[in-house]
Amino acid sequence: MKPVWRVADVRAAEAGLMATLPAGTLMQRAAAGLARRCALLLADRGGVYGARVLLLVGTGDNGGDALYAGERLARRGAAVSALLLTPGRAHGQGLAALRAAGGRLVERPPAVVDLVLDGIVGIGGTGGLRDAADRLAAELPGLRGRDGGRACVVAVDTPSGVAVDTGHVPPAAAGRPAAVRADVTVAFGALKPALVVGPAAALAGQVELVDIGLGPWLRGTPALRVTQWSDVVEWWPELGSAAEKYTRGVVGLATGSAGYPGAAVLSAGGALAGPTGLVRYAGSARDDVLRHHPSVIASERVADAGRVQAWVCGSGLGTGAEAAAELRAVLAAPVPVVLDADALTLLVDGSMAGRLRGRDAPIVVTPHDREFSRLCGRDPGADRVGAALQLAAWMNAVVLLKGDRTIVATPDGRAYVNPTGTPALATGGTGDVLAGLLGSLLAAGLAPERAAVVAAYLHGLAGREAARGGPVTAPDVAVALRPVLARLG
Repeated sequence: MKPVWRVADVRAAEAGLMATLPAGTLMQRAAAGLARRCALLLADRGGVYGARVLLLVGTGDNGGDALYAGERLARRGAAVSALLLTPGRAHGQGLAALRAAGGRLVERPPAVVDLVLDGIVGIGGTGGLRDAADRLAAELPGLRGRDGGRACVVAVDTPSGVAVDTGHVPPAAAGRPAAVRADVTVAFGALKPALVVGPAAALAGQVELVDIGLGPWLRGTPALRVTQWSDVVEWWPELGSAAEKYTRGVVGLATGSAGYPGAAVLSAGGALAGPTGLVRYAGSARDDVLRHHPSVIASERVADAGRVQAWVCGSGLGTGAEAAAELRAVLAAPVPVVLDADALTLLVDGSMAGRLRGRDAPIVVTPHDREFSRLCGRDPGADRVGAALQLAAWMNAVVLLKGDRTIVATPDGRAYVNPTGTPALATGGTGDVLAGLLGSLLAAGLAPERAAVVAAYLHGLAGREAARGGPVTAPDVAVALRPVLARLG
C-alpha cells in the first residue's frame, strides 16, 4: 500500500526534518528532483539545451522550488523565463539564483514554451485559483513548443488551485479553470490526497514521488492508502492441493428479478470469476442464470438456497414486498453480506436499517453517489473520503463508494483508494459484476475490507481490459475478469 498524508502531517514532518538540516537543504532536494523530471521530459522534445521553459511563480516555498529547479535547467542551457504572480513577494534567494543562471523575468507567457512549471500555489492553498492565476491557467493549453506541440505542464507538489486534503476542485468562475491541469505532478516526500482522489486526481496527470527524506518523520495514521498489485497478490486466496468446491467457499446470490434478469446473470458472472468453488442463486431469474451459467445451483428463495459462506443481495432485486422479504432473509443469515443497488434503497426503511445494525456478521455496502444520497440524505460532497468514513461508522459496515476513484472505508477509520478505475465502467450492470466478485472473495475467507479493496482493483483492471475493444458493456467486464484474474496464478 502507498500511504497518502494530510497537509498537517506533511508540514509536521517537514518541520522535524528541517530542524536537523542546514537551512535550505530540503528545498534544494525538492528542486533537484523536480529539475531531473523536467529534464527527462525535455529529452523527448529535443533536449534541455535550447528548451523554452516558463516558471509560474507564486509567493510561497512552492514558488521557490520552481525557481531553484529553473536555475538548474538554465545552467544546462535552457532558456528559462519566470512569471511572478505577485512581484516583490517571490522567494528572494530562489529568484536571485535563477537570475544568476541567466533566467529572466517576463510579464506574460512567451510565444514559444516547451515546458511550464506550475509553482503558483503550494499545499497550503485553498479555495481555487485567484486573480491573474486563473487567467494564466486558461492560457496553458494554448501554449506551443518548438515542435508545434502543446507545452508540457508540470505541477510542483500538487496542481495549483486544488483542495489538497480532499481532492475537491471548486467550480470554475467566468469560464476560467479553478485549478491547473498538469501533465505530470512531481510530489515531494509524500503523496497528498488531491493526487489520488476526487476530481483533482484527474488534474494531476502522471504523479512522480521524489524522496526528500520525509519518511521517518511522517507519524500517525495516513489519510488513506493506495492499493498496489502486490497487495492484491498477497491477499488473493491460495488454492491448496486438497481444495474442493466447498472448502473454497460457497457464495449465495439474491439478485435479479423477472424485470431485471440481467442483473442476476451479471452478478453470477462476477462471482464465478472469483475464487469460490460454488455459486448458489436464489431468485426469480433462475432460468436466465442457468441458461448462461449452468454450473450455478439455483432455487427461487433465499430460504431454499442451502448453506453459503457469504451472500450478495440487491442487484436488480426490486424494492417490493418480495424483495424486502428476501433481504430480511439474507440479513438473518450469520455470514458476511454484500448489499448493492436495490438492497440499499430498501435500507432507507427504518425497520430494515435496524436489522442491519443488529447483525454480528460483517456487512459491505456498495453505493454510487445517488445511492449514498438516499442513505444519508445528502451527496458525498467535496470530501468523498470523509463521507465514506462517516457512512462506514454510522452503518458499522465497510463502504465501497463507487466512482472513478473508488473509496473503501472501514468503521474503524481506515480508508483506501482504488487507482485502476476507468470511466469505461460508467455503464449499466458493471456494478452487478463487481458485487458478485466481492461476494466470491468474502465467501473465500477474505476479511471485508480486503475483499472490497481487491474487488475494486481487479474490477477496474477488467474495465480497462474490456475498453481496449471499444465501448464497454457489463458482459464485457465479466468476461475480461478472467484473464485479469489469471495473472494471479
